[in-house]
Amino acid sequence: MSERIIKTTETENLDLHGLDSIVKNVICKFTERADIGKNKYGTDLDRDDLKTLEWINHAQEELMDGILYLEKLKKKHF
Repeated sequence: MSERIIKTTETENLDLHGLDSIVKNVICKFTERADIGKNKYGTDLDRDDLKTLEWINHAQEELMDGILYLEKLKKKHF
């Protein structure tokens, strides 16, 4: 993983230097995921066109997918 400086706002950058490798890896994965989502859906989480229940439903669907992945790994490895 290459270190980079992540732009957090128009005037602020997040410097990854000095952070441990796990934290840097997670931050980079979040930014990569955000870029993929922006390219795929043409929007980001700053959008304001969804109602609260729609956000909750999106979160539930994502969490349910995560549970399925974990169950798959349990079945395969344990």
